[in-house]
Amino acid sequence: MKFIDEANITVESGKGGSGCVSFRREKFIPKGGPDGGSGGRGGDIILVTSSRKRTLYDFNYKKVFKAQNGSGGEGNQRTGKDGDDLIIEIPPGTVVVNADTGEPIKDFVNPDETFVLAKGGRGGQGNTHFKTSTHQTPRFAQPGEPAETFNIRLELKLIADVGLVGLPNAGKSTLISVISSARPKIGAYPFTTLIPNLGVVKPRWGGEAFVVADIPGLIEGAHAGAGLGIQFLRHVERTRFLVHMIDVSSIDIDDPLRDYETINRELTLYSEELSHKPQIVVLSKMDLTGAEEAADSFQKAIESHLVQISPKIYLGRISAATGSGIDDLISTIVSFLDATDENRQENEF
Repeated sequence: MKFIDEANITVESGKGGSGCVSFRREKFIPKGGPDGGSGGRGGDIILVTSSRKRTLYDFNYKKVFKAQNGSGGEGNQRTGKDGDDLIIEIPPGTVVVNADTGEPIKDFVNPDETFVLAKGGRGGQGNTHFKTSTHQTPRFAQPGEPAETFNIRLELKLIADVGLVGLPNAGKSTLISVISSARPKIGAYPFTTLIPNLGVVKPRWGGEAFVVADIPGLIEGAHAGAGLGIQFLRHVERTRFLVHMIDVSSIDIDDPLRDYETINRELTLYSEELSHKPQIVVLSKMDLTGAEEAADSFQKAIESHLVQISPKIYLGRISAATGSGIDDLISTIVSFLDATDENRQENEF
């Protein structure tokens, strides 16, 4: 699922240091001549794509990025120190656009791409560079070149990290409204969600944000187009793993895995690849009466079938209404994402 995440920032490279006007003054050398050194180069603004970055969330809080200026030259022909470059990490899939003109500057696709967005100003030459046979005491030096400043818009076109799946009214929209700033339509009737909703989740204890997609409710026959059908199964296919939500109030004590198997069957019939996608199974609405008994019956049933189902599964219990289990779920999602990041980096080598 492609998701447009935008941020507007201002970047400014470093100014070049000014050249120095200086003359040698040493004992027994009354007219030593000019010895002013040149200024240092200003730092560049460099954009680098990193697989550690998933969203543009952090750019909501920092809007101005400035590289270090070059230092001025000094006497005795000492050149000023170059300014440090400023490296800005962005996620792969980011398009950089000139915010003032609307013209695209660079489309980043792969990890570890590097692009110098704004070059630092060149340092000015000191007066020692202007000495000639006819002008032996130049009393001037060059100023450093100015910095380059750009107002840019970052547009991230990415695939959602996590897909929320489940039968209608499993609590997906409520969950995404609790863990992110997304505000999907929520109602006590099937198919409240008619289009996928996306939310950026920032763990409250820090760390990289991630994107969650609330996939509209699937039903039996979805792989053949029933209900909201194939169009949303395509979105599920593009996520990195799934959070499979089950309404604990709908669990049948005599057949506790019915809802779980219904969704998994549709995923498998649509794509064999989906059947191997890691899942976090979440029992929702644990604040309701009788929830613990129903959850225990589900857990007992799924643990007895765990080998046949999937080795990559985590079972959690949450209540979006009370907040119970939400932090544990987010922590588990982060752990899954970190593990998939490590696998991708290993495969790159």
